[in-house]
Amino acid sequence: MKITQERHLAILSLYQRGVQIRQISQILKLSRNTVRRVLRGKWQERPQRASPYEELSPLIREVFNIAQGNVVRVQEILQDQYGHSVPYSTLTRIVQSLDLREEKKKQRSGTYEFGPGQEMQHDTSPHGVLLDGKKVKAQCAGLVLGYSRKLFIQYYPSFTRFEARVFLDEAFKFMDGTCPSCIIDNTSVLVAHGSGPEAEIAPEMERFGQIFGVKFIPHAIGDADRKAKMERNFFYVERNFLAGRTFTDWQDLNEQAKRWCMEIANQKVKRSLGISPEAAYLMEKPHLTPLPPYIPPVYQTLYRTGDVAGYVQVDTNRYSVPERLIGKEVEVHKLWDRVEVFFKNQKVADHPRLIDKRETRITTKGHHPPFNRERAHEGPCKEEKTLLGQQQWLDPFVEQLKRRSSGRGVRPMRRLLDLKRTYPPEAFEKAVVQALRYGLYDLPRLEQMILSHVAGDFFTIEEDEEP
Repeated sequence: MKITQERHLAILSLYQRGVQIRQISQILKLSRNTVRRVLRGKWQERPQRASPYEELSPLIREVFNIAQGNVVRVQEILQDQYGHSVPYSTLTRIVQSLDLREEKKKQRSGTYEFGPGQEMQHDTSPHGVLLDGKKVKAQCAGLVLGYSRKLFIQYYPSFTRFEARVFLDEAFKFMDGTCPSCIIDNTSVLVAHGSGPEAEIAPEMERFGQIFGVKFIPHAIGDADRKAKMERNFFYVERNFLAGRTFTDWQDLNEQAKRWCMEIANQKVKRSLGISPEAAYLMEKPHLTPLPPYIPPVYQTLYRTGDVAGYVQVDTNRYSVPERLIGKEVEVHKLWDRVEVFFKNQKVADHPRLIDKRETRITTKGHHPPFNRERAHEGPCKEEKTLLGQQQWLDPFVEQLKRRSSGRGVRPMRRLLDLKRTYPPEAFEKAVVQALRYGLYDLPRLEQMILSHVAGDFFTIEEDEEP
């Protein structure tokens, strides 16, 4: 079996690192005997049989360039202009042996080569994914090591600086190290001002990179292929990972993506490497910058005030807080998958984050005990106690309002007490008596009636005349 120079070096490197022969054979897809022969120094490339058309090699090289790499045209020109009839299959083998196609590739932009641990590349690309039976647009974020080509991807509904920090944190942990340089696009997600070498990285992203010893470098304008090692992988992801796959939610999507990276993408032998990215990674790993001993969690800090219903809002969704925090300012930590709420440095709430939902409410049991019917036996709330026993005409309204409420009726009692304290006593009394007569216990309607009396505009319902 012919063994490339790259695989030869990989065998030696892995063996020097203490990897067993059985493992080396599994990683490189070689027999154990082949690995042993290389380690014993008996490996050598099999000599290639000389082609009878070897003498035509200089001419074929010249004609190949004239034909712009089209082998069919090379065959025609050799026959028509030089009188050499070379079979197509033979001509193809000669072109391959002369590495002419590789030379064409090397002339293209984006064919940068890197040493182990020298550089990594990051980019994003929009993909359509099937999520819970619905096709949604998702941003695929990717990171690849320049030397080993080891790949990591994750998906997000949107990609802001918050998601960028979430992804890069996961990617660096997946690689178990970093490179000093990370080539990025000229996106506003990471770039604050300018572009290319003159770009100014957003301060929060620059500080984030410093934690891991990484400097973000936007490619020059017009040189998007500078990060081609990452961009080329997006097509591979769409054709291989997404094809025929469905996902239940974002967590399932990213778990499958991570598993695909480990089991498929990084195990497939790369033609340019001669080995798989995972095998090449074993050689690159000693050259990576180690992760810091402590990595702070990635979250976005928000400050919210508990609303009258006992919730705080994050991205249009509402998360419950203990009732005692109504009207109090709290500190909210928005993580990728969770929302944590703190009051005076104490965690008071921990919710799963509603990632792709809008106008949705989530309530933790025990945050709003007045709505728990099991506590109704605890007696009237303080607002009810304040309202009862003051005016004879008010007590029956309070009793009926309580009867129509859940639990102890804290909120309607609190609202009724606010109306009593806010408006003139005469107007409040007239409205309550009138509401009792007609069986109206809707507090917004009661307030309209109060305002009508305050304005001198009596309630429009015609009262029956006394007999």
